[in-house]
Amino acid sequence: MAKRYYWLKLKADWFSDKRIKKLRSIAGGDTHTIIYLKMMLLSLKDEGKLYFEGVEDNFASEIALALDEDAENVKLTLAFLQRHGLIEIGDDDEYQLTEVPTIIGSETASTIRSRECRERKKQLALEQKALQCNTNETGCNNLKQICRVEREKEIERDKEIEKEGEGEKETPAPAAYGRFNNVFLSDAELDSLKSELPDKWEYYIDRLSVHIASSGKQYRNHAATIYKWAQEDAGKTTPKKGMPDYSYSEEDSL
Repeated sequence: MAKRYYWLKLKADWFSDKRIKKLRSIAGGDTHTIIYLKMMLLSLKDEGKLYFEGVEDNFASEIALALDEDAENVKLTLAFLQRHGLIEIGDDDEYQLTEVPTIIGSETASTIRSRECRERKKQLALEQKALQCNTNETGCNNLKQICRVEREKEIERDKEIEKEGEGEKETPAPAAYGRFNNVFLSDAELDSLKSELPDKWEYYIDRLSVHIASSGKQYRNHAATIYKWAQEDAGKTTPKKGMPDYSYSEEDSL
């Protein structure tokens, strides 16, 4: 399953922007600037969008919970961003960070590995060619032939690496679910939850999402955690026959 990485492509003069300089100049400005950066990072997977889902009484408190920041500081930061056009409120409690869509970077892990591998091979080939061509003049024609053969082999290896990377890309990455979009499940895992917990799968996904956001705790396998909770809840009442045992130790959590 191909893992995808996201990052912000900030310009070299980002901190020289008059709006950022003004944000840093107010009382607690460095804290507000960090809050703004953390909000941008939180919104990467949704192309700069943040959503108010009603977990807290207002959007500022809800974002403060997700970022582990003081709610009053978040409220002041939001007011500044809205006043200077850095955030816009849309329909259905949707908040758009206006600068983010143009500065998002994204790449799969397999693509990164393939590119680094190709660069290492090309560098090694160049070093070998330089060494061979400097040995003596009489063997130059033979060395050129060797270089051509090595180059052809290198091209074939690059093609194989690219095919391998393309094969990994075809496997869809886990999608994000829950109130805070922090519960990651593959299509197969989601279908399994719907099948085995037809009336409660949405409840358990939201429950895990709120738990992760509020506690900061992470788990190796979100689907396994949901099954474990469902089994424990079932054991508190009447155990359901035939339900698979998905329990595992708390040590499995990260």
